[in-house]
Amino acid sequence: MVGTDIIEVARIENLIKQKGDKFLKKIYTQREIDYCESKGPNKYQHYAGRFAAKEAITKAIGNRPPSLKNIQITNDENGVPYVDINPDPTFLSPSLHISISHVKKYAVAFAYIGPLGHN
Repeated sequence: MVGTDIIEVARIENLIKQKGDKFLKKIYTQREIDYCESKGPNKYQHYAGRFAAKEAITKAIGNRPPSLKNIQITNDENGVPYVDINPDPTFLSPSLHISISHVKKYAVAFAYIGPLGHN
């Protein structure tokens, strides 16, 4: 299964500026908020990237997606994003792969559920 999402960074920036913590705490975990806030003036690109990733994951999962707040996007020591689904971090995690990209105006993410590698 595959899911994809693209979002305008300005849309997320406006939601954060208008709704503040109410929006942040509805969509993001504290770990995600800390990560995005650490990015300084580029933080909205990172918020948008994580939002797009969460949407792509729900599309890939299909008929029983968790809420966006229960999807946590973090990065390993090499900066590669990975997913934890709370409260059950084993829910699809080993077979759920994501890619996130962002530029000044847009963020895009792809989610793939399945094995990686060559036959």
